Amino acid sequence: MRRYRLRGGSDAELAGEEKGIAPHIPVNDKSQRDNGTFSRGDFQYDPASDVYHCPRGKQLRTSGTVHNDKTLLYRASRRDCGICPLKPQCCPKEPSRKIPRDIHECARDVARSFVGTEGFEQSRRERKKFEMRFAHLKHILRLDRLRLRGPRGAQDEFVLAAIAQNLRRLAALVARPPPAEALCIA
Repeated sequence: MRRYRLRGGSDAELAGEEKGIAPHIPVNDKSQRDNGTFSRGDFQYDPASDVYHCPRGKQLRTSGTVHNDKTLLYRASRRDCGICPLKPQCCPKEPSRKIPRDIHECARDVARSFVGTEGFEQSRRERKKFEMRFAHLKHILRLDRLRLRGPRGAQDEFVLAAIAQNLRRLAALVARPPPAEALCIA
C-alpha cells in the first residue's frame, strides 16, 4: 500500500519516494523567466554526464561546489557564450550563462510528476481540511506559541486545544434550530 504525504516539507523530505511515500505537495518552481531570455527549461539536462546543454548544443558544467547548502551552479564557457548568436536571448547582461540546480532536483521532478493526478487532487482536498483546523487553532484559539515546556507540555497543550476546538464544533452542531415543519392545511 502506498502512503501519501499530506503536509509540506523541505526538498530533502521530497525525497521520501525511497521510503514508499508519494510526495503530494506542490513544488515552488522559479525557473521560468518573463524578460524574454531563455529559461532553465530551454536547456537540456543530461543526468548521465551531469551537464546541461544550451539551445546551441554547448555544455554547461558544474564545479561540484554546493552553494547555500542546496544549489549547484552550472556555468557555460565565456568563449562559447562570447561568439554565440543567441547571447542576447540567453545572457545579455552577463559574460556567460549560469543555471542553478537544486541538489534534490530529481525528487522535485518526481513531485512535479504527481501534479494533476487524481491522488494528488484528493490529497490536496484532504490537506485543506487539516490546514484549516490548524489555522483555526493558531488564529482563533490563539495557539500561536506554546506556553508549557518540553514535549510533554506541548502534547498536553495540543490535546487541550483540540478538545476546545471539538467542543466548539459540537456546540455549533447542537445549537442549530430544528428544521421548520411544513404546515399542512387541510
